[in-house]
Amino acid sequence: MGKVEVIRGDITQMGVDAIVNAANEALLPGGGVSGAIHRAAGPELAAACKAVAPCPTGEARITPGFRLPAKWVIHTVGPVWHGGTHGEPQLLEKAYRSSLALARQHGLRTVAFPSISTGIFGYPLESAAPIALHVLLEEAPHFDALYIVAFDEKTYEAYQKAYEALTTS
Repeated sequence: MGKVEVIRGDITQMGVDAIVNAANEALLPGGGVSGAIHRAAGPELAAACKAVAPCPTGEARITPGFRLPAKWVIHTVGPVWHGGTHGEPQLLEKAYRSSLALARQHGLRTVAFPSISTGIFGYPLESAAPIALHVLLEEAPHFDALYIVAFDEKTYEAYQKAYEALTTS
């Protein structure tokens, strides 16, 4: 069975088969994690994204990683938070599941995720973390390792707390 790990760090430095980009529907380089991934991968990534765009919320697309240590980038679009009554939990779960389905189709064994939708899309961390980890723990047997890469301490702590709640009960 594969492991699921929450780590603190920079997703653009992960030497895994694929990193996941929290993208917008147009797959354009944005701010936050998306901007960082595009800067690290180089201008070829934007051109590759243009070729597979658009990507509706909850779906995923794959491109090469170009200058990243990761061979592939899986782009997924999480929901924008509108209070939680507009299908946000289901769409967030679908974004993680779509990403992992694409990874499996391409025979990828190690995948690193950022915290999808919790940046400029405004999804509350405490609500997003258990959804993300539930999917990763369920899918772990199909992979060697799945990572949540938290860029800051607040995100790391929210995911650690959710991980402990899901694995000790």
